[in-house]
Amino acid sequence: MRAVLQRVSRAAVYINGEEIAQIGRGILILFGVAQGDAEAAADFLAEKIANLRIFADEQGKMNLSALQVAAEVLVVSQFTLYGDCAKGRRPSFDCAADPATAERLYERFVTKLGEQGLSVQTGRFQAHMQVELVNDGPVTFIIER
Repeated sequence: MRAVLQRVSRAAVYINGEEIAQIGRGILILFGVAQGDAEAAADFLAEKIANLRIFADEQGKMNLSALQVAAEVLVVSQFTLYGDCAKGRRPSFDCAADPATAERLYERFVTKLGEQGLSVQTGRFQAHMQVELVNDGPVTFIIER
């Protein structure tokens, strides 16, 4: 499982020009599921991300978690996080989980983030989306499990 976190001042997801989700200050998470991933990985990542100290405290140091600053979260499924570009000119997605498994684990991850106490918005699984964001910092992390 792979999550790309971007600390944002705002972010939104559009489908066919229609806004389907938006957040203010928080975290945009691009989320990918690999073959062999299980529920435990989704649970681990949700807890890790909710408590990861990536927001500034009064001294400007990254010392506060999303929970501590009441950050909003926008989760967007992205199977291309498992695109392998090592050979040839066309990415291989052989390592990505099948859609049914990926959707189940994506939904579990979203649920677990909410259970941590975060306000969570989502994109639409398997939809062609436009993602708009203002990266705050910029601050970007990649977490794998």
